[in-house]
Amino acid sequence: MDPIARATRDTVGDALRRAARRFRDRTALRFADRRWSFADLDRAADRVARALLGAGFSRGDRVVAYGRNSDGYLLLWLACARAGLVHVPANYALTATELGYIVGQCGARALLHDPALAAASGQDVGLRGTIAEGGGGGLDALAAALDPAWDRPPGEAPPDDGLADTDLVQIIYTSGTTGAPKGAMMTHRAYVAEYAGAAQALDYSAADRALAALPLYHTAQMHAFTMPQLLVGAETLLIEAPEPSRVLALIEAERITSFFAPPTVWIALLRHPEFGARDLSSLRRIYYGAAIMPVPVLRELRDRLPGALPYNCYGQSEIAPLATVLRPEEHEARPASVGRPVSTVETRIVDAGMRDVPPGERGEIVHRSPQLLVGYWGRPEETEAAFEGGWFHSGDVGTMDEEGYITVVDRTKDVINTGGVLVASREVEDAILTHPAVSECAVVGLPDPRWVEAVTAVVVLRPGHDAGEAELIEHARPNLAAFKLPKRVILAESLPRNTAGKLLKRELRAAYGGRAEALPGVG
Repeated sequence: MDPIARATRDTVGDALRRAARRFRDRTALRFADRRWSFADLDRAADRVARALLGAGFSRGDRVVAYGRNSDGYLLLWLACARAGLVHVPANYALTATELGYIVGQCGARALLHDPALAAASGQDVGLRGTIAEGGGGGLDALAAALDPAWDRPPGEAPPDDGLADTDLVQIIYTSGTTGAPKGAMMTHRAYVAEYAGAAQALDYSAADRALAALPLYHTAQMHAFTMPQLLVGAETLLIEAPEPSRVLALIEAERITSFFAPPTVWIALLRHPEFGARDLSSLRRIYYGAAIMPVPVLRELRDRLPGALPYNCYGQSEIAPLATVLRPEEHEARPASVGRPVSTVETRIVDAGMRDVPPGERGEIVHRSPQLLVGYWGRPEETEAAFEGGWFHSGDVGTMDEEGYITVVDRTKDVINTGGVLVASREVEDAILTHPAVSECAVVGLPDPRWVEAVTAVVVLRPGHDAGEAELIEHARPNLAAFKLPKRVILAESLPRNTAGKLLKRELRAAYGGRAEALPGVG
């Protein structure tokens, strides 16, 4: 490798190496009863990278990771990055058919999985193995990491020798909330830029004790929180899932200082009977994102955790994923805003002709950044469309005020066209969520012969509370124009979500879309 190129390279493996030299024996990660120092993780990444290359992998091979949160899962990601392999995280809740789509679409060379997921992981790949324990012909990442035989002999080149920071390091599939998943091709350069921007915008510190409970296969937990926190020297306690009683108990027992969760998890925590009984005073920074936070829920969260500073994080998989942040001191004036772009991102709000819209007017959110994907795997036409005009098109509708603060109005596909008038589902959701009986609400447009799309609210009530359709509509009336009011309210026991907590509105449309009949106007 050219010596100048090597000296100026900045890969994920390089970033880990720097952190290990700086923090060495300090605790980087805890999972179950295991503790990893920064030096441990760095050495283990080398060992597992050598094991993978020695087992027949070649640089650029795609490796699907199909597992729950564990130290082995994180280690597999770090080892793939150091070996020059392309890590492909897969949601552990996927069926064999859904997993097969990802394996086939990216042309995976290998599938590594948790032993408990072996039955669902039966795919036609060249190499197979386990992530956490058991056999695997040398591909068991955790066992390999703990085996000193994988140490590099003196004078042997490191496994990442010759890598470039423009090489692919991950193909991360979009969640598929609005359609078939697409594989966003991410480079080392994109993630390292994101880690720097996130650490600055979110005030990460080596003094942090972070709880990581959301899935590591999801870009928000892995790349906006766990990785940048690791690289600044923070200690992370990793658990399998954000079960509310366990999260609350661990925050109290471990004196956790920072925690990220999507709105759905924060709602579950607020509604849990132990929320008021636990000592959560150690929390200094609380992060939310991955979906729009209802303003009433944000207000309740701030009231009940007065010592914790809130940060609103917005972005998507294709931008690695953090694009904008609303900082704590900005919440009072703009509680519904997602803030301004981080230092590594440039953002505009544009019309269909790529012209900037005036302050306060709606348009599509577009970005430029070194954090961006370099395309969708195997989808050149969709890649070209996503970068039309030299900016990445997010698919989100938003506004920007005169000071550059952005408010996300809706996903393009979640804007409802009712009688020829566009309605943002978020606005209707916020109005209904202020009713004391409502726990959760999702608003979608359902087919209607009169209105084309009828504004429809799917509502989950709080335990022990009661409210009917007419009452909920009347409650929203003072805050909504007549055309925005729901034409229908459906009471449900729960809302469909993926394992990262994202609401799946397409499933609501599929479940209730067949009920359409001409509805009278509500006004």
